[in-house]
Order: sequence, then C-alpha cells, then structure tokens
Amino acid sequence: MKAGIVYTSTTPELIETVNREIRRNLGEDVELMNYEDPSILAEVREAGYVTAPAAARLVSMFMQATADGADVILNCCSSVGEAADAAVSIGKFTGVPIVRIDEEMCREAVRIGKKIGVLATLPTTLEPTKNTILRVAREMGARVTLVDGLIDGAFGLDQEQFRQVLSDKAGQIADQVDVILLAQGSMAYVESVLEKKYHKPVLSSPRFGAEALKKALVDKGMIKE
Repeated sequence: MKAGIVYTSTTPELIETVNREIRRNLGEDVELMNYEDPSILAEVREAGYVTAPAAARLVSMFMQATADGADVILNCCSSVGEAADAAVSIGKFTGVPIVRIDEEMCREAVRIGKKIGVLATLPTTLEPTKNTILRVAREMGARVTLVDGLIDGAFGLDQEQFRQVLSDKAGQIADQVDVILLAQGSMAYVESVLEKKYHKPVLSSPRFGAEALKKALVDKGMIKE
C-alpha cells in the first residue's frame, strides 16, 4: 500500500508527525512517498491567493504520485486546500482519492463548539481555513463564529520561539472561543501544551488527515475498519 504525501512547505516536526500518524492508522508496512514544491507556497504568499500556475504545480504533484502508484494522496498544505478540493474529482476518476489534511479537523471543530478560534502564521492559510470551516458548518447545518488568531511574522521562527508566540496568541483568544484550531500542520507539536495551559480543546490536522486517509482506503475497499 502506497500513500503519496504532498507538501508545499515542510519542517522536520511536520514530516515526523505526519508519518507517525499515518503509520499509526495504516500500519508500519505502508510506503510513504513524499512530494514537495516550496515554490507553490512562496508564490501564494507573494500573490495573496492561489495563482493558476501554483495550482497547476500542485495538481502536477498529485498526478505524479498517481503515476508513481499511490493508492491514496494526502494534501498537507492548508493554504492550497481549496485547490486540492478542485482536484478531488480527478482522484475519483483515477481511483486514487485526494484527501485534505485539514477538512475533518474543521468538521470536528464545528462539532465541538460554536465559537472557533483559528491560529495561523499566514493570511493565505488563515482565510482558506476559515472558508473550509464555514463550508463544513453549512454542510452540517451549524452556525459558527470565527475568531482570528493571525500571528504575523511567526512563519519560519525556530521551534522555541514559535511555541512562545503561539502560546501568547492562544492566550489572547482563549476566553472568546470554545475550541482552538491550529490551521497549519506544523503547529501540531504545540497542541497538548495549549490544551493544558488554557483548558480548551485544541485541534491540529495531522491526526485528522491520517484518519481521513484510512477512511478513504476503507471506502476504496483496500482495508477494513
């Protein structure tokens, strides 16, 4: 069984977390095939939206993973999540499901509370994540209020600095929300720290993405529940 993992930006912590969660759900024998193109995120950040060339390069990684024999594909970048949505029909046609790392996390946030805090270091991640939350809330017949937690300038900080600024921003919104959602997978290592400190549910995407991969393979008939 092969899983294609598509990144537009990586950190050692993100790769380690994603790999661990996938193996926890799919077993140690799963073959993980990583694909990365940092120029996609760089272009999205500069433009402020997902440009057509960036979307094309993203889809080309999905297609390369398909050509390489992937049974399922995980898109790990929330900034291009809506572009990944547009590629889902291609996955249905090829029989290789394309799964977003963050969609089920957004659904869980809607299940938990009506006031959702969204932490992100980039506006280009914050806005697509909010759009996804609002979309799934509409699909679920729920109404939610979103509280922005944009940590401007935090992208690229080392782990210790990042943990501190993330904790500070979470503290600013904790009293206003029922649940805190971490919009970027690279934030996952701070999840338990924030929960203990602020006594609020905190959600990060890698574990939800891995569970969604498993469900896609169950639906495909490759594995059992």
